[in-house]
Amino acid sequence: MEVAVIIFVIAVIFVTQSVKVVPQQHAWVVERLGKYTGTLMPGLNFLIPFVDKVAYKHLLKEVPLDIPSQVCITRDNTQLQVDGILYFQVTDAMRASYGSSNYIMAISQLAQTSLRSVIGKLELDKTFEERDIINAQVVQAIDEAALNWGVKVLRYEIKDLTPPKEILHAMQQQITAEREKRALIAASEGRRQEQINIATGEREAFIARSEGEKQAAINNAQGEAAAILAVAEANAQAIERVAAAIRQPGGEQAVQLKVAEKAVDAYSRVAADATTTLIVPSNMTEVAALVGSAMKMVQGQKTSGG
Repeated sequence: MEVAVIIFVIAVIFVTQSVKVVPQQHAWVVERLGKYTGTLMPGLNFLIPFVDKVAYKHLLKEVPLDIPSQVCITRDNTQLQVDGILYFQVTDAMRASYGSSNYIMAISQLAQTSLRSVIGKLELDKTFEERDIINAQVVQAIDEAALNWGVKVLRYEIKDLTPPKEILHAMQQQITAEREKRALIAASEGRRQEQINIATGEREAFIARSEGEKQAAINNAQGEAAAILAVAEANAQAIERVAAAIRQPGGEQAVQLKVAEKAVDAYSRVAADATTTLIVPSNMTEVAALVGSAMKMVQGQKTSGG
């Protein structure tokens, strides 16, 4: 019975030492008698008991690494408190095991030194404007060195850039002055545009008034011309009707009577005026002669009309 128990325990130890199950996104480095012999991939793996052993276990997922805050000096001798975060991934388990005793610390220290070097080449204003360029240069510097450690640096992001209080106060004053300048420029542009709009409106109103006056003058002239034409046509029609009436039987006698009435009426009006001296012709046959002359004119018109 005791032998069976011993055999069972040895079998359990043998199985635990020879069978290894590696999780997904992990890589285990195996050493055989202290020498690297291979890397176990995810899944079921078999080892030689008491000869092979798992020396290192690595996670192949992307890992975020917080970079401690540090003081960096810019090109114009301004101190900045900078911290960031680094993302890396183990790509070669063998190199990650034997390339560096502590690749995480190595990456962190290299990130800090690279960041100080990059910021030292820039002025203060550029450090705020060119964060993407700083991040890219830090990644490039770390990635070249991390290849020997079996690590791939994916990206680096600056979390905070904090200048001294004096610099912050000066920057705030600069921003305030710039905003006041923009406000003044905007106000002057508004006044300028207002004056332009007023002048444009006055010009358009003057043009509209002149066009209205011009159209009114044209309309008046056309109205006067139409009135003159209407009067002339009415006179012509009246003359035509008078001429037609004269041609009728008894028309000449009617004209003689009308002319005589006009002559008598004219003499009566002259006589009615107290300030007018009336000289009556001694021979009244002159009135008849006047009527006769008028009738000759009428007959002449009648002949020309006929």
